[in-house]
Amino acid sequence: MEAARGADSGEEGRMSVKDKAKLRLKKFDVGDRFSHLPLAKASVLIPLMVKDERLCVLFTVRSMKLRRSPGEVCFPGGRNEPTDADEIATALREAKEEVGLNPEQAEVICRLVPSIDKTFSLVTPVVAFIEDSFQADPNPEEVSDMFSVPLKYFISPSKHTALPVKNTSFLMHSFEYEDPEHQTSFRIWGLTAHFAVFLALAIFGEKPTFEVQYDLDNLISSAENNLMDLYNMGRSKL
Repeated sequence: MEAARGADSGEEGRMSVKDKAKLRLKKFDVGDRFSHLPLAKASVLIPLMVKDERLCVLFTVRSMKLRRSPGEVCFPGGRNEPTDADEIATALREAKEEVGLNPEQAEVICRLVPSIDKTFSLVTPVVAFIEDSFQADPNPEEVSDMFSVPLKYFISPSKHTALPVKNTSFLMHSFEYEDPEHQTSFRIWGLTAHFAVFLALAIFGEKPTFEVQYDLDNLISSAENNLMDLYNMGRSKL
């Protein structure tokens, strides 16, 4: 076992940053394992890119014209439509509508463990690589800005807080990121931060500098257990 692990480690050491991340992410692909849950469905696309040999994740800022959560940082995404074949189709359609990312510009890698939002909808994160040269065409009705953050920030941040979620045992993460390109500070919190943290844990396999509610030795199973706990708590309130 140790020899095999050493061989795997050596093989990863010879891979590019992108290929190493893809290899690790495929181990966390849940496919349609939770699609059967009787909840309204939504998806987000988590766009990953390599900039200066570092993994970075692209975020959008919601337009102030929107009624729901104006000005908040999020990933491109939205509710499932009847014409969407699956969660991946939803995420790609929304990314095209919001930031002009064509499906052929996104290399979809996996679907991570979903979570449940405050409307009791099942939200599936779809991870895809895009080129760092991608020229966004944001829809001003939905998106007011875009920025990228090194993924490592979500396990080793300079500004992080966590608050208990009301009536649950869960924590809500909040990050403040000082963006050198925009020379401004962005707050990344809630479900968006939750997905960013899990993605960083899955790819880097390192213990974060703050508390997380996962068994880091059994990351995917503890994430699935957390999801089902949320689902059962929500059902008990209906």
